[in-house]
Amino acid sequence: MRLNTLLYILTTVFVLSACSKSVENPQLLDKPPVIYPDYSEVTIPVGIAPMNFNVIGKDVSCVDVVVKGSKGGELHAQGDAVDMPLDEWHSLVEQNKDGELSFTVCVEKDGKWYQYQDFRMFVSKYDLEEWGLTYRRVAPGYEVFSQMGLYQRDLSNFDEYEIIQNTRVPGNCVNCHTSNRTNPKEFVFHVRGNHGASVIQKDGEMDILDTKTDKTLGLCVYPYWHPDGRYLAFSTNTTRQGFHVVKDERIEVFDHESDLQVLDTKTNELILSPVFMKKDFNETYPAFSPDGKTMYFCSTVLRQYPGDTRRVRYNLYSISFDAEKASFGEKIDTLIDAESDSMSIAFPKPSYDGKYIMYTLADYGTFPIWHKEADLWLLNLKTGEKRAIAEVNTKDTESYHNWSDNSHWFVFSSRRGDGLYTRLYLSSIDEKGRATKPFLLPQKNPRHYYDRLMYSYNVPDFTKEKVDIDSRMAANGILSERRTSLSVRQ
Repeated sequence: MRLNTLLYILTTVFVLSACSKSVENPQLLDKPPVIYPDYSEVTIPVGIAPMNFNVIGKDVSCVDVVVKGSKGGELHAQGDAVDMPLDEWHSLVEQNKDGELSFTVCVEKDGKWYQYQDFRMFVSKYDLEEWGLTYRRVAPGYEVFSQMGLYQRDLSNFDEYEIIQNTRVPGNCVNCHTSNRTNPKEFVFHVRGNHGASVIQKDGEMDILDTKTDKTLGLCVYPYWHPDGRYLAFSTNTTRQGFHVVKDERIEVFDHESDLQVLDTKTNELILSPVFMKKDFNETYPAFSPDGKTMYFCSTVLRQYPGDTRRVRYNLYSISFDAEKASFGEKIDTLIDAESDSMSIAFPKPSYDGKYIMYTLADYGTFPIWHKEADLWLLNLKTGEKRAIAEVNTKDTESYHNWSDNSHWFVFSSRRGDGLYTRLYLSSIDEKGRATKPFLLPQKNPRHYYDRLMYSYNVPDFTKEKVDIDSRMAANGILSERRTSLSVRQ
């Protein structure tokens, strides 16, 4: 056994034994505990992993927590961090669906116990109905590929699994992954670099596509599945990066050119429309409506880059799509004229119940991941009302987001923690479109985990079950240069 391993085991045993104590005559404090993450008053789903937390304070040698349900049941945990037993936690949360959990927190300092005011969590009446999350982890700067990967996380516990890492395809970037309405049996991700490709897996069959043709700008990105699983909407972007030299502004991404197209996965044809091939406009971020009859997208007037970067403002549009004829309509409708408000829209994501489109709104640009003013907004498709989701927004960046299949939960990335790293947060939304206080993705020891993680999360999405991709086979296929070529239908 290695020395460092032995020391770790001995240290762990010491800490656990030193913190196995009874709480006697605690002094009552007239304040709630300061905890990380801030889970007070959050709403959680049945089946979520234990909402472990750390108590912040000097000289805390032991933390004792009793959790009681408003509908019955309780559990007890004690340690240097709050680590609740998995089975007991799941049983307690399920018993208190549409109820509350009350947390009594005591800490030991210098041999004396102190008891804080209780705080609450709420257990939602809405089930999450998802196995987990998929996401990319990447260095926070994004300007170099470095080490990155696509991963998936079981939301009922703390298990994380690789989908594919770019160490398997050195020098390349793996990105832009998505499944069809959280169903991983229809899954796609992109590879950017010397071995660029789109990797599509449907019903266990993998295909590696060369999506560049002589009639399109380049490789396809920003995919979105049509609900029937046959079609995939993409944009094709000629993208550049710029770097700010002013405080609090870092990286800007802009498109010299961009168009939209739809891939017919049955015939391997790209469906083009003259509507999206105009040289004076850039289109990006396509997304199909839940019934598949409409495609939403963002577009802006072509500007001169990088000089006009701060004048770039994207509006939200829609166009009809006929799946039987594999054709677009001829009329484009404006859903939100953000430019008239001197704002710009990115990442439109329609809810799967057809009620809303959630989008990111920033002062300008197409890629607001470093814009501190970027917030999440909600468009009511029935009334046309749009509003900032004040319940979840902060003074720092909110950007990538996606819906659960039942449209009662959403996940999004935010830099609210330290302004540098994006983390994932979950929130529920009710029938009236009101969101709950979001909670940070749970970890077994959250402060230990997040303080040591040197990567940002982005492009999160829910998944109904574990993504079943052979990462070695995918990497070998990418490196082999064998590609399925696409034809073009206009």
